[in-house]
Amino acid sequence: MENSVYKIIEVVGMSEKSWEDAAKTAITTVDNSVRDIRVAEVVKMDMRLEDNRIVAYRVKLKVSFKLEK
Repeated sequence: MENSVYKIIEVVGMSEKSWEDAAKTAITTVDNSVRDIRVAEVVKMDMRLEDNRIVAYRVKLKVSFKLEK
């Protein structure tokens, strides 16, 4: 087995629809600039409110990817 090193970044995705959509938005965006994503861990979920109405779902993710040699 080859030795490997992984980097972990935190990102926040936002959606007007759902937490799941917010997570998908974050991963899709990260995938455009990072290769070899391995794991995404949900760290926190919250909502933005206006006038006691949910206007956005937010998901904070820790995303790990393999560093290239």
